[in-house]
Amino acid sequence: MRLRGKRAIVVGAGQTPGDTIGNGRAIATLFAREGAKVLCVDRIAERAHSTANEIGGVPFAADITGPAAGKAIILEAQNHFSGVDILINNVGIGGGGDGPAHLADEEAFDRIMAVNLKGAWLTMKAAIPALRESKGAIVNISSLASLAGANMMGYELSKAALNRLTLSVALSNAKYGLRCNAILPGLMDTPMAISGHAAGSGKSLDEIRAQRAAVVPLNAKMGDAWDTANAALFLASEEAKFITGVLLPVDGGMSARIG
Repeated sequence: MRLRGKRAIVVGAGQTPGDTIGNGRAIATLFAREGAKVLCVDRIAERAHSTANEIGGVPFAADITGPAAGKAIILEAQNHFSGVDILINNVGIGGGGDGPAHLADEEAFDRIMAVNLKGAWLTMKAAIPALRESKGAIVNISSLASLAGANMMGYELSKAALNRLTLSVALSNAKYGLRCNAILPGLMDTPMAISGHAAGSGKSLDEIRAQRAAVVPLNAKMGDAWDTANAALFLASEEAKFITGVLLPVDGGMSARIG
């Protein structure tokens, strides 16, 4: 019960169809198990309801690219829980025309930035007053692609900017007791990651899994959403009360090879 009595918002708590669990649903599930009240936010109402029903949380449908979505999310949490202690920004899209700089589509770039960076910022902007009051915590789900990569310019830049935003929010709110950290997952076996790469390459799911696992230093095995969720649990809990402005790789050693 490491989050007993805490009031958490998990943005991106829905589940992309697949045979494994995604980061958002795993985080929401683990937080509920650890005693938190959880507002399960997703762009697709059915997915928000599915996760909320599974864990005993509260569902809420919202598209974070909308100008009023952030305020609506916080108001919903305050109405149900009388406050907010934790915000998880588990947002991230890619593909759809993304690519290296000489090939990437401008429309895809704008769409990815609108979700991965601007949407996350607007949600944090709306949440900060409530989180200052509770001396709460923000955990952003970034990506190892923020540090390395060459074939997904829009996605890579959006997550690199999210890293910088994390540090900015951490420092500008430290005096209020509000902490802000980010997790950088590496190659993970989640429905969005595996299905997306399979669709883009024309390879089977098993081929994609084997290809990705082979390059992971730690046991030549991908991580999964529970690895991301456990890191989020630590950073959101009182165990990390003296940790802010950290970009934590959860990547089986992939980032240790950079450079």
